[in-house]
Amino acid sequence: MDEDGHRRGLIAILQLAYSGERAAGYAYRGHRRSCSDPEERTRIRQIEDEEWHHRELVGGMLAALGARPSRYREARALLVGRGIQLLCHLSPWCVPMYGAGRLESGNVAEYELAAAHARGCGSGELIDCLLGMAEVEWDHERYFRGKIEGHWLARLLGLWPAPPARATIRSDYGPGTAA
Repeated sequence: MDEDGHRRGLIAILQLAYSGERAAGYAYRGHRRSCSDPEERTRIRQIEDEEWHHRELVGGMLAALGARPSRYREARALLVGRGIQLLCHLSPWCVPMYGAGRLESGNVAEYELAAAHARGCGSGELIDCLLGMAEVEWDHERYFRGKIEGHWLARLLGLWPAPPARATIRSDYGPGTAA
């Protein structure tokens, strides 16, 4: 892929991630409020805050690349996020835990691919931040996996594939990308 193709790929992923973080922020707000365990509420609040922070970071990257969020994706993210926010109060405890873990797993790969596109289009200054967000998403996936492992829902549906070890996130980028 040429440099322009990598730039287009990076912008597309960032637009998706920007809106996805919006949906996640609203979903985690409902998820947190639906939990009765104070420790779970605290951790999910932290995850929610991290998702909103990622949105700010991704928005800055889009602006630096001269791009803007997708209006369509933003509207869809609002509807999806608010819908999940409501459903968290209507579903059993295990459903939001399972759904969150499955989605977070995909987010790890999404930010890793964004970092590869950043390298390919000469935007190396974005790589460390993108890989840092991949690591945080990895931590989120691990938290939700730990919550749902052994639950009947996980046995029924099966767990999603685990992402590779956290240490592998930066393995292709060498020195200078350490967290």
